[in-house]
Amino acid sequence: MLNIILFGAPGCGKGTQAKRLAERYDLYHISTGEVIRSEIARGTELGKSMEGYISRGELAPDSIVVEMVRDYMRTHADKGCIFDGFPRTTAQAEIFDTMLDEIGAKVSTMIFMDVPEEELVKRILLRGKESGRADDASEEVIRNRIEVYRQQTAIVADYYTKQGKYSEVNGLGTMDEVFDRLSEVINKAE
Repeated sequence: MLNIILFGAPGCGKGTQAKRLAERYDLYHISTGEVIRSEIARGTELGKSMEGYISRGELAPDSIVVEMVRDYMRTHADKGCIFDGFPRTTAQAEIFDTMLDEIGAKVSTMIFMDVPEEELVKRILLRGKESGRADDASEEVIRNRIEVYRQQTAIVADYYTKQGKYSEVNGLGTMDEVFDRLSEVINKAE
């Protein structure tokens, strides 16, 4: 069973590629960002607690994110998953490995999508105009999200590198070019 972590800074194309990869490899796609935004839109308690973090470009607390993923895994353990935006901290990665072990699964590969910062900012600002997402409309918030990613999330790559599960792909080019690079890595992990 494939369990893939698609990794990279905000705006690198994780969500777009994760949807395509989920379809190609018959995987569930879980995007913690989409789940959180949905909770905010519905006005749930989780959404209300998350709204402040999101508006400032900060990461959600580990405890909340891990419980969201745990709930998802309880009902979606029948086939593999592609995780988009999770785990975001080393603590989350360690807990995630334990969760997967409990259901007899493991992370197959973590793929980092490498995109230069100025391209990330450009992509997110464009996405903000198209989607109306408030957290994609301010260059200051975007740059803060990228900095938070560097400080708190990029180190998760070290965790999976030590396990021999880390790969890196160039995230520039057409959607199809990036998709082909990602597929090449996944095909080796199968």
